[in-house]
Amino acid sequence: MQDMTIPAVGFTDHDHTTCVAETLADAEQHCAEHELRFTEIRRRVLEILLDDHKALGAYEILDRLKNEGRAAQPPVAYRALDFLVTHGFAHKIERLNAYIACADPRHAHSPAFMICRVCGSVAEAVAAPSRGLLGAAARDAGFQIEQTVVEAFGVCPACAEAERAQ
Repeated sequence: MQDMTIPAVGFTDHDHTTCVAETLADAEQHCAEHELRFTEIRRRVLEILLDDHKALGAYEILDRLKNEGRAAQPPVAYRALDFLVTHGFAHKIERLNAYIACADPRHAHSPAFMICRVCGSVAEAVAAPSRGLLGAAARDAGFQIEQTVVEAFGVCPACAEAERAQ
């Protein structure tokens, strides 16, 4: 895995229209290249995840689909989420039992999530556990790390600033 930096999109201003458009275009291209079906519902679920860079539970996504007049049952949302996670367009955040769109679906990586306990925003960064203490412990134990997910819970810069201002 190469070193790379993903900006903490959940905590910074960015061109959200371009962010959404590029992610959807990447997903469409990946699906076309790998002969995968990027169905209307899969696309819409990814769009919902991209809406505001917050982690959403499957039932929150289902509610949004229903509010749009789609006849969606829980298996519909779960199948779409499973597809998006399997193909790297989204990640599951275990602590929240929720999902978030991947900040850089073009590159395979071990995600690290910073979750704001105040506003609920989530920023994704790249973890390199095989190079740190976990990697050293794994090597000492003869264990080969295949995948990790790091989840940090704290306060984002905007909420920390708001707390300081009070």
